[in-house]
Amino acid sequence: MGHVRAPCGANSSVCDNRDVDEDLTPREVAGELRVTVRTVQRWIADGRLPATRVGSRVRVSRSSLSSVTDSGAQGVATIEALLVANRGEIAARIARSARGMGIRVIGVHAADERAPEDADESHEIGSYLDAEALVEIARRSGADAIHPGYGFLSENPAFARAVVAAGVTWVGPPPDAIAAMGDKAAARHQAAEHGVPTVPGYDGDAPDDATLIDAAARVGYPLLVKPSAGGGGKGMRVVHSPGELPEALVASRREAHRSFGDDRLIFERYLEGSRHVEIQVLFDRHGNGVHLGERDCSAQRRNQKIVEEAPAPSVSPELRARMGSAALQVAHAVGYASAGTVEMLLTDAGEFFFLEMNTRLQVEHPVTEEVTARDLVADQLRIAGGATLAQLGLHEAPRIRGNAIEARLYAEDPEAGFLPATGRLALIGWPQGIRIDAGVQQGDEVSDRYDPMIAKLIAHGTTRHDALERLRAALAETTILGVRTNLRFLRWLLDQPAMRDGEMRTDTIAGLKVPGPPKIEERHWQAAAAMTQPAARDPWSDGWRLNAAPVRRLRHGDQERSVRLDFTTAGGPAATDGDDTIHVDVDGQSLEFELASPPTVEEALRHAASASGEGASVLVAPMPGRIIAVRVAEGASVKAHQAVIVIEAMKMEHAVVAPTDGTLVHLAATEGQQVQRGDVLAEVTAS
Repeated sequence: MGHVRAPCGANSSVCDNRDVDEDLTPREVAGELRVTVRTVQRWIADGRLPATRVGSRVRVSRSSLSSVTDSGAQGVATIEALLVANRGEIAARIARSARGMGIRVIGVHAADERAPEDADESHEIGSYLDAEALVEIARRSGADAIHPGYGFLSENPAFARAVVAAGVTWVGPPPDAIAAMGDKAAARHQAAEHGVPTVPGYDGDAPDDATLIDAAARVGYPLLVKPSAGGGGKGMRVVHSPGELPEALVASRREAHRSFGDDRLIFERYLEGSRHVEIQVLFDRHGNGVHLGERDCSAQRRNQKIVEEAPAPSVSPELRARMGSAALQVAHAVGYASAGTVEMLLTDAGEFFFLEMNTRLQVEHPVTEEVTARDLVADQLRIAGGATLAQLGLHEAPRIRGNAIEARLYAEDPEAGFLPATGRLALIGWPQGIRIDAGVQQGDEVSDRYDPMIAKLIAHGTTRHDALERLRAALAETTILGVRTNLRFLRWLLDQPAMRDGEMRTDTIAGLKVPGPPKIEERHWQAAAAMTQPAARDPWSDGWRLNAAPVRRLRHGDQERSVRLDFTTAGGPAATDGDDTIHVDVDGQSLEFELASPPTVEEALRHAASASGEGASVLVAPMPGRIIAVRVAEGASVKAHQAVIVIEAMKMEHAVVAPTDGTLVHLAATEGQQVQRGDVLAEVTAS
């Protein structure tokens, strides 16, 4: 620990006879505080340490050293180079804070991805789940710390132990704390032992179906089937009756094994009409902890969060104190350090129940940052270096300032059952004046290999109404073309009474009637046609007709139209040309238009057969992905709505079902096969 001499004075316990205004060089400051010269230069660059410059010389007044020592410079190890073991928006988010602290950032990227621009250097990696490769990259690149972000290996205690064993600083909680909270069954027991109520359920060790079916009957329906390991909503299923349970067990086990390498399951009673409220905690490595208020994450669809806010509209100061105290108890019991989140269910009666603890930074952490004026990534980095909460200025829970609301922008198609969407981001138009955490750029390819979230839009206001209006306006100004997204759905959701009034529950969205496909108007066809206009506007250009305006024959889905080219049209919907497809913004959704070819004889015959009700029903892939199960053999009988093939993409499973009773006369799909949207999978003839 460095010692700082105090000036003489009535209130000084230590007297130093040297001039308090003596100027020091950065090297002398480093010697005084026992830190590196680079650390001192970083403090000067980010304004934490006042300095004067005369020509090329930099000098620091001795009296200004308190500006860094009071905020925790002494006794804190400095991270010089940080490996961000993640991708996308969270990698960019971590890099932003680290670079602001003067830390060299080392990124990783897959072979088919561009190197992250926020990193000082990046290394190619075969898989973000390859712990050994990540540690080796850290060693080769000179990284003295690793931040795992969220997802992938962020809650893997074996990875954390490997990082520590390699002599690299782990920016996160101790491995034992990750292990204790990562097992949901063990975490429930831990919470109960400390007097924190848990949702009634089953968290025993027996994995067989007979035991689980008996346990489900005791817990009661509806119930929630959850993997014991992992998080993020993966593998969770709501079961409303005993008849649904066997299929839910199979699906949950399969997804849990694929995502976490552990297919153990637990049950919780599904509390209908409850709110999902979580407490953000922050612990240093000396056992000190503080909570930073709560977030409401009740706006969910299929257990995936969509819109989050802080503070929760249903939580009073008294309830916040009780929930915060419970969260701190649970975290302290496992020797927690760094940032973490304790998730709870809250009833209208003010009862709360422990769900789980996420031992990492949450996706929705920005709303907490906005209302507490903190940088949680910077806090994590400083805690990893040994800083105490007092040195971070957190002597008590920070005051909540205003309201913040976050919307997650997903690559998915709400009009097609929220199926994952892929493609090239042909055009991105972000709004001004609010915070945007994005991991994509115009021209990037959205694949089916990773989570479908591509960005988060975060609005802060002095009141909840102000924040909501700012977010609504920002979504209205956002344009995404080339990939279908939930942008139009988010605009609609923010206008729903339950959202406006702060009355969202975990099951609210499931009970709402989601709007159908957007209506395509003449101006949208015109915008698409305008993208096909030749550069040379002369009478002989493509589309020319004798004594008539030039036209284009366009197709959207099964619709075809001849559209007159209007060279004077301006200010229409956003549109862009991508390869052979034209993308047009239709009420917030990116829709595809193509130049139509003359119909063939085969197409005419197929159309006629379809219109007459004859022939086989063709089952096509509704989304790009990998076939993980083929449930029916060729030649077998099927019932209407029976699952024939199961496709997985972006952590989501989707069953392709038979449209009618009949026979599976043709099967073109095999397990493990990669398919694209529209690929023919099978044919069924009606019985």
